[in-house]
Amino acid sequence: MMINKDVTSTGHMWTRRISQQWDATTGSWGERIAETAEKWKLLPFLMGFLLGRALILEELTPFIVPYFMVMYYLRKDSIFACGVALVLGAFTHTVPMGLQAVMSVALALAVCKWSERLRRKDFSRTPLFVLITVFASHLLFAAITNQVTTYKLVMVAVESVLSFVLTLIFIQSLSIIHLAKPYEPLKSEEVVSLVILLASLMTGTVDWTIDGLSMEHVLSRYVLLLFAFTGGGTIGAAVGVVTGLILSLANVGALMQINLLAFSGLLAGLLKEGGKVGVSAGLLIGTAILAIYGGAEETLYLSLVETGLAIILFLLTPAVVWKNVSRFIPGTPENLQSHQEYMRRVRDVTAGKIQQFSELFTQLSRSFAQTAADTEERDEEADAFLSRVTEFTCQKCWKREQCWEKDAEAVYQGMRWLIDQVQETGTLANVTPPRDWERKCVKTEKVMTVMEQEYDRQLAFELLKKQVRESRKLVADQLSGVSRVMSDFAREIQREGMELSLQERQVSQALEGLGLSVRRVEIHNLEEGKVDIEISQPTCYGRDECAKIVAPMLTEILGENIVVKERHCEAQRDGTCTMCLASAKTFEIDIGIAGAAKDGKLLSGDSFRTMDLGNGKMALAISDGMGNGERAFLESQSALDMLQQLLRSGIDEKLSIKTVNSVLALRSTDEMFATVDLALIDLQTAHTRFIKIGSTPSFVKRGADVITITANNLPVGILEEIEVDVVSRTLKPGDLLIMMSDGIYEAPRHIENRQAWMKRILSEFQTNDPQEVADLLLERVIRQHSGKIVDDMTVLVARIDRFVPQWSAIQVHGMPKLERPRIVS
Repeated sequence: MMINKDVTSTGHMWTRRISQQWDATTGSWGERIAETAEKWKLLPFLMGFLLGRALILEELTPFIVPYFMVMYYLRKDSIFACGVALVLGAFTHTVPMGLQAVMSVALALAVCKWSERLRRKDFSRTPLFVLITVFASHLLFAAITNQVTTYKLVMVAVESVLSFVLTLIFIQSLSIIHLAKPYEPLKSEEVVSLVILLASLMTGTVDWTIDGLSMEHVLSRYVLLLFAFTGGGTIGAAVGVVTGLILSLANVGALMQINLLAFSGLLAGLLKEGGKVGVSAGLLIGTAILAIYGGAEETLYLSLVETGLAIILFLLTPAVVWKNVSRFIPGTPENLQSHQEYMRRVRDVTAGKIQQFSELFTQLSRSFAQTAADTEERDEEADAFLSRVTEFTCQKCWKREQCWEKDAEAVYQGMRWLIDQVQETGTLANVTPPRDWERKCVKTEKVMTVMEQEYDRQLAFELLKKQVRESRKLVADQLSGVSRVMSDFAREIQREGMELSLQERQVSQALEGLGLSVRRVEIHNLEEGKVDIEISQPTCYGRDECAKIVAPMLTEILGENIVVKERHCEAQRDGTCTMCLASAKTFEIDIGIAGAAKDGKLLSGDSFRTMDLGNGKMALAISDGMGNGERAFLESQSALDMLQQLLRSGIDEKLSIKTVNSVLALRSTDEMFATVDLALIDLQTAHTRFIKIGSTPSFVKRGADVITITANNLPVGILEEIEVDVVSRTLKPGDLLIMMSDGIYEAPRHIENRQAWMKRILSEFQTNDPQEVADLLLERVIRQHSGKIVDDMTVLVARIDRFVPQWSAIQVHGMPKLERPRIVS
């Protein structure tokens, strides 16, 4: 058994190696052929030769000038090959037709050179230039050859108009060949333009026959097979009609080809699900039916042989050819895959750019964090201090040379002693200098006075340097926070690139198994706790199928609670219902708020905010501005506005508080500050982080017990640098979180132990409703002052409960579990 497994695995290994070698060989040959064709301009030359041979009504050549002028603007490097090929193709008919082509190409080249002076980069005037060029060149050639008649003038006018129309078609079709990107699906008119170009090329093969077999019939049916296999019945029928019409214009005797190609293309496209064999069978059946309808045995035989040759060419066509064609056909898997690959590349490039910016901000943060280290020794600092003192004293003294040349050591030691004294005490008022130094120095008082002044100046300079270091550190922290947010964003962008088409089909099949008609399922994220699915179906006319059926079904197959986050029912428009389903949070929060302004006024200096941060976290915040009234309200409101924006952008809460503090401290010279009481609650785990900046304690009421949460920090806006303490607690279902401003906590001023008093009051409340608790606490505090409101008062109460979906009782059993893809970072 083990030997068989080893042999099998070895065989698979050699098969893979041979396949890889074959792919590498064919890929290298294909690349070489493509490079050779591009080097020698084989594609423009071949197209030009066939279009130079192409005729309409057996005498009109409307393809030459449009192809030449459009290629002049698209591929100017290939214009020589195009011109030569067009002239050679025309000479294969008659010499006069070749000479007329030479004149048309020469005049078209002159017009193109002249049009460059207009500095127009678009094709807006090209059709008009073609119309004038064709009419002028053909009329001039007719005048030279003495063939100017009424019939000739009419035919020249018709050919000019046809050239005008063909220019519009060639602009689109040739742009697709030379400029189009595979992730851009073609519009219907672009597909038709491309087919007209191919049919026009096939008209250049008219009269090419081998033993009665027409080359144009073989090529037209081959092209029909290619488009029917990639685009289906609609594309096949359209290609058949357009190709047959163009070929019938080139050969009036081929009118039957319109019916044959149209019917065969439709039948071949309808059998697309059968693969190449099914499409080939459809073409063969359609050709046989219409050939039998024609009634001639010779026609039937030749038609079947031509179809057989087209089928052989189609079966021998490498997969890369029809895959490249199908990339341009809208709705095909290849086109969708190409579009997804393009979006993946765009996403990766975007994520890479964001990551580069993240690294840039990280580097900037490091550069700001590298503060000027204090590398100077104490002696060096003292010498620098001493040099500044002697600059204003000894340098202007008449005994300078005697002191610093004869007794330099004694003078230096005495000055150093004074420096140590002033640095220890801050003054020299009560200091007696050494006797030896005092006997030598004739400006003792002045030296001591200058030394005190210089020391004060040095203290101010050190304070300034400290503030600069603190500001630099804050900027470094902010840049680091921005870098972290951008790095997380880059990872989120790359994470969205997972291919979820298999899971989308599974969800669609599961919903259809329950009897629902689903139009579209789009899965944006399947990460646990972050599920995001969008589903469209016909409207249920208010039966809430999304919440009663779809959400319970997804809950069963995903193994976690799924709820309807958003829905749009448009029964009056197109009869569709679009629902957005997401992961349900483990916990939910019910909030109650009560407040009052000082002396019963309308505007309170307190502000509060409940913020859904969008990442499974809820933030509750109270801010108390300095004083009362409008100014305090604006200050507290501004602090919470900035805090909300910083938290929603993904900045860490400690850094957010520091940023708010620095902004409030620097934006005004007035004493403006505000307290901040912040609680960040994780709705998946109920883990809560408390940050208190100058705020009062918070309380957690758990049954009859009341837990106090305190932290000591100054309000924001006072100091330029603050230390933020974070207190962590894990809440339980049924807990009440009570947050309050100082107007509530400090209102009972005659009570010494306010914390114990507040805990007793909260434990006496029998209700567990957040709004009732907030109202009762506010009323109790006001009653302590005989109905007077002595300060702005705000209380915020939040109750933590387990989240129970509305239709959780509905269970859908027997559903297969949905496999979650692995996250690619």
